[in-house]
Amino acid sequence: MHKRRFPLALYGTLLVFAAIAIYLTGVGIAIPRRLFCPHNDAAKTLNAMLVWYSGLPLVLGFLLIAIDFFLYLPAVRKTYKFRFDMPRNKMLTVVLTAYNDELSIYEAVKDFAEHPMVKRVIVISNNSKDRTLERAREAGATACNESIQGYGACICRALQEGIQHDDTDLTLLCEGDRTFRAYDIEKLLSYLPHADIVCGSRTTDRLREHGTQLTTFIHYGNYFVSKLLEAKHLGRCTFSDLGTTYKLFRNEALRKILPVLCPYINLEFNPYFLDTAASMGFTLVECPVTFHPRVGVSKGGNVNNIVAFKLGIKMIWGVIAGWNEKRK
Repeated sequence: MHKRRFPLALYGTLLVFAAIAIYLTGVGIAIPRRLFCPHNDAAKTLNAMLVWYSGLPLVLGFLLIAIDFFLYLPAVRKTYKFRFDMPRNKMLTVVLTAYNDELSIYEAVKDFAEHPMVKRVIVISNNSKDRTLERAREAGATACNESIQGYGACICRALQEGIQHDDTDLTLLCEGDRTFRAYDIEKLLSYLPHADIVCGSRTTDRLREHGTQLTTFIHYGNYFVSKLLEAKHLGRCTFSDLGTTYKLFRNEALRKILPVLCPYINLEFNPYFLDTAASMGFTLVECPVTFHPRVGVSKGGNVNNIVAFKLGIKMIWGVIAGWNEKRK
């Protein structure tokens, strides 16, 4: 595991945003102050202090960012060598997470199972109350249930099942709601020689079908949190999408990461996983993938902008202060 350092760029960025918020607050209260209490010295003093003293965190923030970008970043990049390590066995075990996905799981399994690079498809249902397991088996998948409720527990179980097979060295993680498609497998594989983990990114507009759950608010909110995590691991990873489940793994990396993961982290599990993998020194590369409207009803963090905002706050807190990894 890499030696942890104080992420100057991350906290510098937070200071800059705090300074902007303080400044805008000072400007914002100037109008009501002039309208309702123009001769109130205390209000006038507060107004002036907010505007002028917002410069302190602004200068400090830019200073921290500059130190990281001009001193730390060049040193980090000198230590990294270009990687091209083609896997000998390109066959995949596909693992799909599912929760009440009866309407989509059959087609999802068929889509991946018919791809020539896929050896098998495994479906992990997270206590689904419908016929998800039955439909997955009807489509030819190996299907089982994960009794611990939660997104993190379901993903951990899926990845554990994926690495059990000796005839594949790669595990592809996806969801069973038809938001992702098997024809992107070649894209992910083309990036794999450069990485331990290839993460799909839904941020390319022309690859995103109309009517997906990724609203404009969620798109840019996700991008913002991604860049915070990138600042935390400056020079080691590039992130644009923390929310996608579609990922391709080398099993040798998964076997080292899985024992340290906490399965009880729920909808914020994806950024938690990326943060953990980056902290351990694994190479992560993003690949643009297509994104489609889900089949059925959403149960995750993309239900609406309010739910997404609350989840985003949890993600930001996790990136900044650490993740709640308490075992239940």
